[in-house]
Amino acid sequence: MTTVAGRAAPGAIAARLERLPHSRWHVKVRFLIGAVTFFEAFDQLLTASALPVLTKQWGLTTGQATLVVTTGSIGMLLGALAAGWLGDRIGRVRTVALGVAVTALGSLAVALSNGIEVFSLFRFVQGLGIGGVVPVAATYINEIARSDRRGRFVLLYEMIFPAGLAAASLVAVWVVPHLGWRAMFVLGALPVLLAATLQRQVVESPRWLLARGRIEEAEEVIARIEAEVVRSTGEPLPAPAPSDAVAEQRAQGRLRELFTGRYLRRTAVVSALWFVAYYVNHGISTWLPSLYTKYFGLDLTTALVYTLLSNVTGLLGTLVVALLIDRVGRRPALAAALGGTVLTLGTLALVGVTSGLQVAVFASCTTFFLYAVNSGLYLYSPELYPTHNRAKGAAFGGLWNRLGVILGPITVGAILGAGGSLTTVFAQLAGVAAVGTVVALFAVETKGRTLEELNS
Repeated sequence: MTTVAGRAAPGAIAARLERLPHSRWHVKVRFLIGAVTFFEAFDQLLTASALPVLTKQWGLTTGQATLVVTTGSIGMLLGALAAGWLGDRIGRVRTVALGVAVTALGSLAVALSNGIEVFSLFRFVQGLGIGGVVPVAATYINEIARSDRRGRFVLLYEMIFPAGLAAASLVAVWVVPHLGWRAMFVLGALPVLLAATLQRQVVESPRWLLARGRIEEAEEVIARIEAEVVRSTGEPLPAPAPSDAVAEQRAQGRLRELFTGRYLRRTAVVSALWFVAYYVNHGISTWLPSLYTKYFGLDLTTALVYTLLSNVTGLLGTLVVALLIDRVGRRPALAAALGGTVLTLGTLALVGVTSGLQVAVFASCTTFFLYAVNSGLYLYSPELYPTHNRAKGAAFGGLWNRLGVILGPITVGAILGAGGSLTTVFAQLAGVAAVGTVVALFAVETKGRTLEELNS
């Protein structure tokens, strides 16, 4: 059996990660973190699937329906803020495990609720977990990926998220009409089984351990990873690059650093992109099932099938950007996908809304582009910040993400509640996406550079 490299200087740990070939260890970690992300995505879309039934069962007004939607999003916003601090403070893996437990227990509590007030309260609690898990999980995956393949590695992992959304829609097609909306939230509690398993099976990020000054632990973890990679590949590891090429200064992370020096521009651009992408995405997706049933008179099953179609095309969009982003770069990919969003929504607004099928087709084309943007941002945001502030930076993007998630559905609900047309809805969403397209042109390119090179 080939042995791994011995103890290295602390500055060489990043270089030792960079030289690792793809192996079963990467597959295992990506699978376990991916399983968590899958269920977080599944749980995120549960309210949209249940909303048509809840509206009839509890006689919800448009305002009450908006409350049901936004309470979970507010929880996700606050969860993202808390998880950013926790992820840099107690570690990536522990933070993800904690968020998974909160999400699952919150989902079970929602399933047992007997009115809109209790439903909204526990949906808020569930949102705390969802908002915290996703950005920190993406940060972890970024930190174990090689710079030359980081785009594809991270985005193929990120495909799990739209797969979870699509699964929620697919399961809802049968479960909601036959077993009721409560059964969906019971299913959403299943990831509680992953919370304990995760910390036993997934090692902490060596980059994070090093940034916290825990040098011996970092070297022990990277040695374990190297040994597992060697066992799975049966080949000796290549020599790491010189440590000074990948060294990153250790420091105690502070939130204000995100708004100073070169990080001010990065934070401003990525925050705007997060807001635009999720404002448009959730402005559409949250209301789609209700629009199909209320405005076009479609039955619940057809409405959920149309919603499923949008999530499937979103999954395809994530796959396409995963295959291209390491070639074309982050900035061109984000700008092109946002431009495609403007094209599809703008065309729908110009030709006028005539049928549920027409909306389903254009909405599906839109989600193809939007999911490419969303997954691209989960790759891009952690790249922009040093290790000691990486989870905070990713989570701060999550803050603007959640503001978009909240304000998009509220704006659409306000337009519809005031008697506005669907044409107006899609026109204003296209306008917001156009702003995002312009902002994307100012993004810093990160293609092919190590995390340390980007932040040294």
